[in-house]
Amino acid sequence: MLLSRLAHVSQEVAAASARSRKVALLGELFRAAEADDVPIVIPYLAGRLPQGRLGIGWKLLDQGIAPAARPTLTVRDVDARLNRIGAVAGTGSQAERRRLVGELLAAATEEEQRFLFGLLTGEVRQGALDAHAVEGLAEATGAAPADVRRAVMLAGSLQTVAQALLADGPAALERFRLTVGRPVLPMLAQTASSVSEAVGKLGACAVEEKLDGIRVQVHRDGDDVRVYTRTLDDITDRLPELTSAALELSGERFILDGEVIALDEDGRPRSFQEIAGRVGSRVDVATAAAAVPVSPVFFDALSVDGRDLLDLPFADRHAELARLVPEPMRVRRTLVAGAEDPGDAAAAEDFLAKTLERGHEGVVLKALQAPYGAGRRGASWLKVKPVHTLDLVVLAAEWGHGRRTGRLSNLHLGARTPDGSFAMLGKTFKGMTDKMLAWQTERLEELAVEEHRWGVTVRPELVVEIAYDGLQRSTRYPAGVTLRFARVVRYREDKRPEEADTVETLLAAHPKVAP
Repeated sequence: MLLSRLAHVSQEVAAASARSRKVALLGELFRAAEADDVPIVIPYLAGRLPQGRLGIGWKLLDQGIAPAARPTLTVRDVDARLNRIGAVAGTGSQAERRRLVGELLAAATEEEQRFLFGLLTGEVRQGALDAHAVEGLAEATGAAPADVRRAVMLAGSLQTVAQALLADGPAALERFRLTVGRPVLPMLAQTASSVSEAVGKLGACAVEEKLDGIRVQVHRDGDDVRVYTRTLDDITDRLPELTSAALELSGERFILDGEVIALDEDGRPRSFQEIAGRVGSRVDVATAAAAVPVSPVFFDALSVDGRDLLDLPFADRHAELARLVPEPMRVRRTLVAGAEDPGDAAAAEDFLAKTLERGHEGVVLKALQAPYGAGRRGASWLKVKPVHTLDLVVLAAEWGHGRRTGRLSNLHLGARTPDGSFAMLGKTFKGMTDKMLAWQTERLEELAVEEHRWGVTVRPELVVEIAYDGLQRSTRYPAGVTLRFARVVRYREDKRPEEADTVETLLAAHPKVAP
């Protein structure tokens, strides 16, 4: 498949507001694709690279290279070129990477260049999410959407299912079954603004601690234990504690869902970054385990004794979990009957308060009758956690791509420092309406002091209220920290930049993460 076809469809999907139109466009694209194109096409549509991060930023892309007159690049050709760029290392590697990026851009048309800029800088935002792709794939192959969704859930990969479907048709879906040793995508939670709102939506539900750890799926088949992350990476060798814990359980064959956390000397949870660092450690695991010991906390059972539990109500799945896993290894929880019982609502609020006191980040409310919707952010799991906000100053903004082409989208955010300057804390393009994008583009162009191919640097005058989920250490930013999941709440034209929050205030609010 030519990259130009994919780039054009990406742009059309971005411009389409109706879900049915997005699905139709994707269906046409998949009908035109070959099975071997799919492992590249699907990640590209979602704004991801199969290679992961390649470190290709605006400095490498901003070469002013004239576009090609006609399209010749295929998606597989682009993938091969990016593999070569990713493999460059050693002396002279920066110059060689620049040369290879230049060759790629020279082979791309103007529309393809725009698409590649967005893809390589993480700014492809055309709404072609997996849910749309699943329906488009079903439309292209004549398979039932529900069957495709379940196959993707069990395969843990939309690309794998798409490849099989395009090669062998709907009958290929029968080969995807829940199997111990093969991870499935985890069920995810939507956000609710309060416990009372969540209880009102769910009715009878469990209220569980929301742990700020690493999601894990633990598979045991006899003496063989495998541990997978939410992205289905096998991390078994990095977490020997989880293998030991799984082998202590009475069952011989199961799949459990949970989190891995680490506690400090006072029994309170250590920061997410410490846990992430431990889970990411591949060298000298024994030393890492001694420095940051971790333990599993389970909250669901997907398979026990070879029985597929996915379609059972959550109450039944938890009963199987309780039979298999001792209480200290299960997440804390309380049950509520629903919004009609004021006492239960108060109990849920009290459970949230005590969870926060214990140092956890919030709660997840789970409908007792809901099946396990693997890979889906379903309405039967609702998370509630306090939202942190900061008033920060916009330091720069990057041009958007897809439906945001021509708009300044990705904001560079700064907090005040003692000397009166601003330290960048990160970027965000989230939380913006079309109306806000139009307004901020006009306003930031007025404040621009320097124009770049990627965007503009602006006078630090515009204050914006930012919501974020937490803080983590980062050597990329001058304060040594960056915001987690930052998104725009509103602009604060009533505030002067001197009234923006300071780096000191931020670090004081998150002492565990402070450098």
